[in-house]
Amino acid sequence: MPYIPFEDKQLYYESYGEGSPLLLLNGIMMSTASWKPFILSLSCNFRLLLVDFLDQGKSSDMEEPYTQAVQVKAVLTLLDTLNLEKASVAGISYGGEVALAFAAEHPERIERLMLFNCGARTTPLLRDIGRSWNKAAETQDGLSYYLSTIPVIYSPEFYEAQEKWMKSRQALLVPHFAREDVRSRLVRLTDSAEDYDVRDKLHKVNMPALIVSSESDMLIPQSEQQYLADRLPDAHYVLMKGCGHASMYERPLLFTALINGFALSAKPLDV
Repeated sequence: MPYIPFEDKQLYYESYGEGSPLLLLNGIMMSTASWKPFILSLSCNFRLLLVDFLDQGKSSDMEEPYTQAVQVKAVLTLLDTLNLEKASVAGISYGGEVALAFAAEHPERIERLMLFNCGARTTPLLRDIGRSWNKAAETQDGLSYYLSTIPVIYSPEFYEAQEKWMKSRQALLVPHFAREDVRSRLVRLTDSAEDYDVRDKLHKVNMPALIVSSESDMLIPQSEQQYLADRLPDAHYVLMKGCGHASMYERPLLFTALINGFALSAKPLDV
């Protein structure tokens, strides 16, 4: 399995296809395995890179408290280790926050930036939602954590229309959330985003950027993405109708088409 050293820890990554690099960054409860349904469609035109943040998937545990700045450094280490001067970067939720923070610190390393369901800061509402998740984790009950986290990630429309699928997710995730090591990782990841705020650095994000929000996102309201679209020098804004925070699951075809279309448009057409 491909690992790269990062400080005294290990980062797990996967690589698919050939061509210009496209790096996908995970949401808080995701891992490289979450992207399995998207690998084929996103590796046809790119060298697709997936990575587990610290405290995710097959990467090392952190154990001590940290901020998202650690994850930004991890992304830089990944690109440096793979000798990549530039990459297009797409991130969703927590991964979008890390992508935006990385873009503000290292704009010269990003070809195109794609941000799904994230903003420039952790709002007071989102901070308290995260704290409620951590309180649920303290119960040591997988079902309590599931019910505190998963329902608000999806739109009401999807939740009702896909009730059978949601039940299958519950059966899969409740035992997962019941594990102490999993809950400890999720608590640390959630805490790491408490003070996230890059509003004063947005002027540095000068590459073409796609900002995608969802009409029924109960974690990140549309106004937060519109704030980004209004302030990034080269921003393009898209609103997904009837969709919640987990846009990659609710609208997978549109999600894929937006990434492929926006990243490919950075290349000259062959005539």
